[in-house]
Amino acid sequence: MEQDQIIILLIILLALVLFVWEKWRYDVVALGAMLFGVFLGVIPANDAFSGFGHPAVITVAAVLILSKALGNSGVTDLIVSTLTPLTGNFYLYLFALCFVAMVLSAFMNNVGALALLMPVAIATSTKVGRSPSLILMPLSFASLLGGLGTLIGTPPNIIISTFREQSLGEPFSMFDFSPVGGIVALGGLFFICLVGWHLIPKTRVVKRPLQDLLDIKGYVTEIQFNTDSSLINTRHSHLEELAEKASIEILGLIRHAQRFVVIPKNQVYQGGDILIINADPTDLDRFCAKYSFTIKGSDDSQKTEKNRDKILPFGSEKEKEDMELIEVVVGSNSDANNRQIGEIGFRRRYGINLLGVSRQGHSYKGPLKAFALKVGDVLLLRGTTERLEAIVSTLGFMPLAERRLKLGGHKNLYKSISIFAFAIGLTTLKIFPAPVAMSVGALLMVLTKTLNLKDFYDSIDWPIIILLGSMIPISMAFEYTGAANFLVKFFIGESPTLSPLFLLTTILILTMFLTDIMNNAATAIIMAPIAVSIAQSLEVNPDSFLMAVAIGASSSFLTPIGHQNNALILGPGGYKFSDYWRMGLPLEIIITLISIPMILIVWPLQP
Repeated sequence: MEQDQIIILLIILLALVLFVWEKWRYDVVALGAMLFGVFLGVIPANDAFSGFGHPAVITVAAVLILSKALGNSGVTDLIVSTLTPLTGNFYLYLFALCFVAMVLSAFMNNVGALALLMPVAIATSTKVGRSPSLILMPLSFASLLGGLGTLIGTPPNIIISTFREQSLGEPFSMFDFSPVGGIVALGGLFFICLVGWHLIPKTRVVKRPLQDLLDIKGYVTEIQFNTDSSLINTRHSHLEELAEKASIEILGLIRHAQRFVVIPKNQVYQGGDILIINADPTDLDRFCAKYSFTIKGSDDSQKTEKNRDKILPFGSEKEKEDMELIEVVVGSNSDANNRQIGEIGFRRRYGINLLGVSRQGHSYKGPLKAFALKVGDVLLLRGTTERLEAIVSTLGFMPLAERRLKLGGHKNLYKSISIFAFAIGLTTLKIFPAPVAMSVGALLMVLTKTLNLKDFYDSIDWPIIILLGSMIPISMAFEYTGAANFLVKFFIGESPTLSPLFLLTTILILTMFLTDIMNNAATAIIMAPIAVSIAQSLEVNPDSFLMAVAIGASSSFLTPIGHQNNALILGPGGYKFSDYWRMGLPLEIIITLISIPMILIVWPLQP
């Protein structure tokens, strides 16, 4: 075994460990691994950033842009409006909703499809009194299954296609994945809708995490200045200092039955003023006793309920602003991920009140300032529509429930569908390769003003782009140093005695295992060279093994960390880490039982 082979294998092994550990985000790990390879000499310095111009990276970025344009156009709202009458029949509605998710995911980003349908699933579940937990996991799994059916359905398929072009001279076409992936997806869909949802633990089904979050009395409270309070005639700046020392956050002020969000530092308080505060009950009692405040009771709160939508900022000449109360979920690419709430500054920077946080179905009722947000956390926000739209866009949150925050209307619906279909046609008819065709579609979305430039750049999942651009040089080094070939010969020998069918099944299962604990794109990049090396050693069709990698890399059903979709439903569904394998394990067994025979039929080992 040569030195370069040892080094690249150790780099890949270290990257795998760090992916699973999740101490650092996967794009940081991938970039660090690539630069480490350059430093150790196994990746040529001139080729270090060649991956960012790779066709797979360009295609993924363009598909993300097209997905954003479709989402903004209202195409999903049009489809879902036909599903609403089906809510009375749970089986029929679940099947229809999951089928729509599959179809959307076949032609747009998996996360984008889930982001569009998840609010609808939550809203309809709440309306008919069902727990969102019954629908969200099936919906997430269905969106992952849908990506199996086309070239652009999921990044692993794009990676596999471009790897085939480099290794065998020709990429897979748009619908080469459909015969196997489509059948596997339909089989998985029937399992999910008929059997799978029954496997969700009953303790999760009876919980309603979003409704629990709305009960905010435990940590958001109104307190009123008594006439003998020592803080009457005190400026707001001084009061904030005292409140901070007592671990209390001032969220707003009620004066003369009107609410104010932003309070100037020089504002002087009067007797009868009511503060909206966020506090632990113990800290609250001490603060009220020390400075003579009265905690407003439920009856008092009801008296001002009619004024809750009249929150006015100082300095606006009391211009009325419509207020909304919404739930949002923290996405994997959100700027709020892994940041403390106090660091973000919801009220200070954005004029938004954060009223509560829910994690895995449990409302957090302690001081929020030092609480570090994670993917899947649900936040309860209150503010004007304009400010809520701004913070959702800026911090990368996903609105839940009624999805009032829409950045586009239906006016571009047919335009966006036409442009998307045109791009698909260019690829399907092989007029242009996928990177060019998808890029043409993305450019047309901007030129026709279907998508503005801000959304154009915001829609690109930059961590995924960094991951792909960094891992591709590692994969190339894995191949040209001979490390992939060495691994294959080490495990199956110079003259393989194991049957091709056994090795094909092993590749599928091993890829499934890896994609459940690390990013699916990284899994495809690592497993594709191994699959081709095994096929060449056995002198069988490499396409059979590449299809097994494609199916396995998109089968992330055992954990919430294997795919962003599974992480996003963790909070809104109130799931636990262990809930995923209950439905995911039998689903992966079914996928294996269906995909192996279909691969042998469509992509026979001896073509």
